[in-house]
Amino acid sequence: MALLALTWGIGHINLGAFNLVVALAISFAKMILIALFFMHIKNESRLLHLAAFAGLLWFSIMLALTCGDYLSRGSVAMPK
Repeated sequence: MALLALTWGIGHINLGAFNLVVALAISFAKMILIALFFMHIKNESRLLHLAAFAGLLWFSIMLALTCGDYLSRGSVAMPK
């Protein structure tokens, strides 16, 4: 519940360029808590740990490719 309140509170504060960084950090913390405790990965076999790591690795690759595509584009002027 604390991370939910923190997410809500950060939504009302203007951090400039760090809004995305803080939001992603909070989301990452929520994801870790959900995976470890609610999905019971903490007490499972090594194979399940490997599958969870592979999913996280794949997500990281897709996020990096998406960010690379977004950052490589120039600004688009709106037609008048």
